[in-house]
Amino acid sequence: MFNNRLRRFIVLAGLAAAYSSAADVRINNTNVSLAANARPVDTVKNPTAISQIPKNFHFVHPGEFTVAVSGMTEPPLAVMADDNKTLIGSEPDIARLIADSLGLKLNIVQTSWDDWPLGVSSGRYDAAISNITVTRDRKQKFDFATYRKDLLAFYVKDNSPLKSITKAADIAGLKIIVGSGTNQEAILLAWDKENRSHGLAPFTPVYMPSGSAESLALLSGRADAYFGPHVLGAWKSQVTGQTRFAGAVDGGWPKAAHIAVTMKKGNGLDRAVQTALNGVINNGDYQKVLNRWGEGLEALPSSEINPPGLGD
Repeated sequence: MFNNRLRRFIVLAGLAAAYSSAADVRINNTNVSLAANARPVDTVKNPTAISQIPKNFHFVHPGEFTVAVSGMTEPPLAVMADDNKTLIGSEPDIARLIADSLGLKLNIVQTSWDDWPLGVSSGRYDAAISNITVTRDRKQKFDFATYRKDLLAFYVKDNSPLKSITKAADIAGLKIIVGSGTNQEAILLAWDKENRSHGLAPFTPVYMPSGSAESLALLSGRADAYFGPHVLGAWKSQVTGQTRFAGAVDGGWPKAAHIAVTMKKGNGLDRAVQTALNGVINNGDYQKVLNRWGEGLEALPSSEINPPGLGD
């Protein structure tokens, strides 16, 4: 028992280190370098966006854009830099583009997925940028300004007998790693409901505390597949060399869904953030950020405020 626990700890530590120290990873035909990408992408002030900040709006810290970003090691979305204190990744980069556009200093607060809803609604954060998908239910409490497509994918172990997972029937009877309270979990639950109505075996969700734990569960056979953001699965596949792509699903199933900057409902900041995002889309800095993290496939032509989402 002790040896098994020790072995698992060593594997988890190794996976975590690999995620944070991989010098170069190829994602979606793009070479991603953590060392090179530690240098921030800055942009110019956007006077129109600045003028749209409500006159009575009070930022959490005056002169700063305070943003909640998941501190979990989940590259290329967010990962700790070599200094072990600076969070880098596409999410911090998007946050910086918005802050620069609004003439503000960026203040990133590392948080967890479970924390951002209360943090945003209570005013501890000006916004959350943490791979948050627009949904009908979330729009009741938050305002959104979109910045990326929600592209989800299944990954399996290299020697898995599973060839393809792209539709409801494919998940019947499987144990699938998925994040609790996420868009992808909602998709699997909807598929499972459909499967049960046709007499198919239920799937079993597998919840893990970290990306390295997810990889260990998949590689050890405790789960049949991983389902989550495509870029996360692609990164893990490159790092471990032991998993493979098994199928992609549009994040909205069956409607398109988008990832968005998330703000407190009705505080009026959404318009300024949308204008900031459209500004960097137009000047090319937005595409520069997505491309350097291997996320060019998920680019949007423009930002929208509170578009139709999952459940609409």
